[in-house]
Amino acid sequence: MIVIPRNRLAGFVDSSGFTSFIVGVILVNALVLAVGTYETLDERYGSTLHRISDLCFVIFVIELLLRILSYGIRPWNFFSSGWNIFDFIIIGSVFIPGGRENATLLRMARLARLMRVVRLLPDLRVLLLGVWRSVPPLLSVAGITAALLFVYGMIGWLMFADAIPEHWGNIGRAMLTLFVMLTLENFPNYMYEGMDVHPWSWIYFVSFILIAAFIVLNVLIGIVLNSMEEARESEQRKSVLDEHPERAGPVVDLDASAPVVERIALLRAALDELEVELSAGSVTEPPPSGTVEPA
Repeated sequence: MIVIPRNRLAGFVDSSGFTSFIVGVILVNALVLAVGTYETLDERYGSTLHRISDLCFVIFVIELLLRILSYGIRPWNFFSSGWNIFDFIIIGSVFIPGGRENATLLRMARLARLMRVVRLLPDLRVLLLGVWRSVPPLLSVAGITAALLFVYGMIGWLMFADAIPEHWGNIGRAMLTLFVMLTLENFPNYMYEGMDVHPWSWIYFVSFILIAAFIVLNVLIGIVLNSMEEARESEQRKSVLDEHPERAGPVVDLDASAPVVERIALLRAALDELEVELSAGSVTEPPPSGTVEPA
C-alpha cells in the first residue's frame, strides 16, 4: 500500500469534532425526512423543512469539497478510496439532469445521505467490511445448504407427497418447507404432521434439524465472526498507517481477505521500531561468551 500525501486541511476534515458535526447534520437530515412523512406537519412546516434539507445538502457539498481539497495538488487521489467514491456518488446524485425536478428521485437521494453514517463511524465501517468479507465463504456454504435442501426435499417428496401435497407435493414446495424449518418456524407442526403419515419419520426431521439448522448455522456464524475479526485487524492497520505513514510498504494490502497479511504488516512495523532502537543504541548487546563482567 502506498500512502497518499495530504495537506494540513486533512487534519481538520478527519478530526473527531468535524466528523461529529457532520454526523449531527446527517441526523438532522434524517429527522427532517421523518417529519415530512406526516401530512399535517408537512403542510404546516413544509417550506421550513425544505430549507433545512437544502442547508444540510449545502453543508454536505462543502464537506465534500474540503475533503477533495485536502489532497492538495493531486485532488484526483480523493477517488482512490472506495468510501470517498461512495460519498461522491451519494452527494452528487442530486446534480443528475432532471433529478431535482423528479420528486421521487430527489427523496431517494436525500434518503441515501443517511448511509454516509457508515462511512463516518469506524465501528459501522468494520461491521460492513466484515459482512462484505464473509460473502465469498458464505456462497460456498449456501451451495452446500442448497444441496442439502434438495436431497432432503426429494426424500420428503417421496415420503409425504401423496398425504401432504400442500407442503411436499413437488420438489419446490418440499425445499421451501425445509427452508422454513431452518428457522425452526413451525418445526413441531411439520414433524407431528409427518409422523401421522409415517410414525418413524421423526428421524427424518430431527436429522435435518441437527445437520442443517445447528451445524450449518453455526458454520455461518463462525464465518461471520472470523470476517469481523479480519475487518477489525484491517481497520487497526489502516489507523496505524494513517498515524505513521512511514511504515507503509508496497506489499501490504489493506483489503486482503487473509488476516496473515495484516499480521505481517504489524510485524514489519515492530521490526522497524526495533531497528530504530538498535541504531540509537537503546538495546544493549550481551557481552561475548567467556568474558566475566566486573562486579
